[in-house]
Parts: sequence; C-alpha cells; structure tokens
Amino acid sequence: MAGPRRAGGISKRCECRGEDGKRLAGACPLLPRKDHGRYRLIQELPPGEDGKRRRFERTGYDTSKAAQKDLDGIRALLALAGEEADQLRRVGDLLASVQKERREIPDAQEVSRKLGVGVPLDGKMTVAEWLDRWMAGKKTRSTTNNAYRSHIRTHLAPHLGHLRLDRLNVGHLEDMYRAIDDHNEVVVAENAARREQEARCRLDRPGAPKARDRARLAEERARLAEMPPYRKVTGKASQQAVRRTLRTALNAAIGRQYITYNPASYVELETASRPKPMLWTPERVERWRETGEVPGSVMVWTPEQFGTFLDAAEEDRLYSLFHVIGFRGLRRGEAVGQGWDDVSLDGGLLTVSTEIVVDGWTPVETEPKTAGSVGTISLDTETVQVLREHRAQQLRERLAAGPKWTETGKVWATATGGWLHPDTVSKTFQRIRSRTDLPPINVRDLRHVAATILHAAGADIHAIKETLRHSTITLTSDTYTSLLREVDRTHAEAAVALVPRARRGTTVESG
Repeated sequence: MAGPRRAGGISKRCECRGEDGKRLAGACPLLPRKDHGRYRLIQELPPGEDGKRRRFERTGYDTSKAAQKDLDGIRALLALAGEEADQLRRVGDLLASVQKERREIPDAQEVSRKLGVGVPLDGKMTVAEWLDRWMAGKKTRSTTNNAYRSHIRTHLAPHLGHLRLDRLNVGHLEDMYRAIDDHNEVVVAENAARREQEARCRLDRPGAPKARDRARLAEERARLAEMPPYRKVTGKASQQAVRRTLRTALNAAIGRQYITYNPASYVELETASRPKPMLWTPERVERWRETGEVPGSVMVWTPEQFGTFLDAAEEDRLYSLFHVIGFRGLRRGEAVGQGWDDVSLDGGLLTVSTEIVVDGWTPVETEPKTAGSVGTISLDTETVQVLREHRAQQLRERLAAGPKWTETGKVWATATGGWLHPDTVSKTFQRIRSRTDLPPINVRDLRHVAATILHAAGADIHAIKETLRHSTITLTSDTYTSLLREVDRTHAEAAVALVPRARRGTTVESG
C-alpha cells in the first residue's frame, strides 16, 4: 500500500488551446512564465469499499508552494493510517469527501484523535448520533437512564440532534430553551382554553341536559374532542435537569476527545428554586377547610397532627413503616427496600444501604442514588418496640401464608413476603389520611415531619442533617430554615399561652 499512497505530485497547467481546438494543458509553451497557468496536485488514494482506484485532484493554485502545502497535508493524513486497511479506507473516504465538497485539508492532529476512537473523521457526527452512542454505553441505574432518555427524546434530539457535535455552541442551546419557553406558553394557553370549553360543556353538572340544549352541547363537546389534552409545562427545574443530561453527555464526548468544549456548562438558565416546606399552622388549616386551597407545594404536619395520623394508622399493617419514616426520616424507597439484616433491634440501629424505586411501574432494587444517603441512624426505644411488634406480625403472616411465602428479607413486605410496591405505600398513606380531618400532605413529606419533630425535641441543624443523611448541611439549612422558624413561632406562642395573666384577652386603651 505504501507505493500507491506516495504516487502523486504537482504540475502546472493552463486553459490554452492549440490549432486543433484541444486544450494544451501541460504542453503550453507559455507555462514557464510566472503569470501563466495554475498549479495542480494529484495524490493516489487508498481504494474504496468497492476496491476501485481513486485519487485526490485539485487545481487552481497560484503558486507551487500553496499546492505543495496541501499535498503535504494529504500525505500526512495518509501516513496516520499506517498499513491498517480499515483506517486507510476511512482516511481515503475523508479525502474523497474533502475533494468533492471542495473543503480545506483537515488538520492531521485533529484527524489523528478521531482515528483512534472510531468516530467519523469528517467531523459530521451529529448530536443525536453521539447521544445514542453515549446512552448505549451507560451503566448508571435504570431510573437514571430513563430520565436521560426522556430528556433526549423530548428536548435534546428534536432541538439539537441534527447539529454537528463539534459545532454545537451556547447559541444553539439558548435557541432550544427559548423554544421550550415558547412551547410552555402554548401549553398554558391550550390548557386554559380546554378548561373554558369543559365549563361550556357543563361536564361537571349532574343530570341529562334539556332537549333545547342538546344540540348546542353536542357541538361544544365536539369542539372539546378536537382540542389537545391537558399537558404539563417544562418548568425551570426540568430545564435544569435537561441541561445536566446534556452536560454529562458532552463531558463524556470530551473524555473521548470528540470535542474540546462543553457549551452546556456555559448556557445561562433561570435558577429553579427548591420549594420550601410550609407548616400546616392553624390559620392555614382553617383557610384550607374554607376554600380547599393548599398554600404550598410542600406542606408539613405539626407534631400534634402527625400524632393524630399515627392514631388513625395504628391498626394498619403498615403502621410501623409510617412511624419509622415520620420519626427517623427514611425516604419511601429506602423504607420499602430496608432489610432486616441492616436492623439491630438490640443495638437500636438501622442502616440504610438499599432502596426499591419504580422504573416505569416495575419495582427495582438498587443502591441509594448518592453515597451520602447510605448511613446508620439510631432508633429510640419506642421505635424499637414498634419494630418488634411488626416483626411478630410478619412472623404470623409467614405462618399464615405457608408455601406461598416468598422470603425477601425485607422489613416491610406484602402479606406473602414479596416486595412492597412503593405506590402501595403512598396509596395506603392517603387512604388512612382520608379517614381523618387532617390537611393533605404526601408520604414523602413525612420526612419533613421528622425534621420538625427533631427540632422540637432540641436537635440543631447538624443533627437533622445527620439523621436525614443530607449531602451537605447547606442543603439541610436551605430546606428547613423557614420551616423550623415557624415551629419556633408555634412554640413561642404556646409558651406565652401557658402563663396566666389577669388581663389576658383584653385590649389596653391608649391615653
């Protein structure tokens, strides 16, 4: 192969024609003149996949020096391939496309990096192609990969997939986020229009419509059927998550030396603030009962309200689970994944080392997502007693199940020993709450309840961080400072109320 790759050179040609009308090309007697004719280079290329010979040819150089520079560049690229047939073909394909598209000769150092890692040498790998290749090699847990795929399918591939990976820049990302914001406005408007149309259809009114209204209602409902369904907007937190996915993918591309710059690290987005937990104070509870309005996205019960819930839950087979979450701050997935092997009732210790999460609808056992989530927490004597009673209950269920029992070793399981689906926990929680007059919270908010109970018992921010196993004390402080201040205010009011005063409840008149 060495011979054909060296075959080539530089010549001078012109467009002059002889008496017979044929182009003289290199035989023109005027070519020795500096101002006559142009230089041409020719270089034999490795055969293509069909085995046919091919060559690189380019004309129009003003000087032999310029032509020689390009010829040297071409030969440097051919030298990179060595004697390996596949690499020779790839370099030949690259040079053939450069000639066809009349592009500049690529830099040998850049091509060398790509040649060693198997990416297209012409730099035409698209963002979508890289994202597919990146996902194919991902070894993170399935729930994380599903989130990546969702971001790619919904946002990254439609907006950026067609772009060349090595030409992706901040401007492209800014265009994507502007398009997402524009789409959000459309979704909000269409959702509002659907709500108005539903009102016109009287869908919330009982009884059959009167005869005179049936035709009109049929038309309104036909219009409703043609309208888009309700959709969610892509909020600021979700936009940040999309950026994290892209940034991770592009960092991997940098590690492979496909690119040298990560625009996802430099695009500016509006910061998504973490929702602050809010306490269900008497005033908020009263307003909720009057209007049905919930003042915040994350609401937290007071210790007294949690006690009311535990009283209502005491006869349920999952009572001990809610007790442990509310007092010790386990996450839902950590609770259903908790094994008896990681519980020492005699020592009063519980170690969180695994969790069960939902992949689509399928429960999947995995390690906690972050290393900081793994840890050992202490159990108080009451919680230990609750767990002992639960263990006795589980042994009775095992005897009742007989051969149908499946030994999973989980602290909380089904009545036949199998994994407890996380959604079962949430539905059971809401079923119990619905039997009380308590204001609404989600089962995950019991973790916040644990923080308020710890604080009310005298624990500081650091102790709360250790129990909840937050990665940093900043996270604990940012999440709970406003909530614990409300708890302090509640205690302050209670303290004042304990002191009898002769003139309590009276108004002191001025002057």
